[in-house]
Amino acid sequence: MTTQTMTRSNLRMMPALFALALGFAVISLTGHVQAAALHDAAHDVRHATGFPCH
Repeated sequence: MTTQTMTRSNLRMMPALFALALGFAVISLTGHVQAAALHDAAHDVRHATGFPCH
């Protein structure tokens, strides 16, 4: 393996590692919030972006 090949291989893994870290952060951080607070936050975001929710 050349250095260039190793660099490309490492860069290919970055999106997967980032997605894994982000998913873990979302699950661990929202695990400590009450369900009603999550629902209200999602509801407010839907209204703010213009999507109907009812």
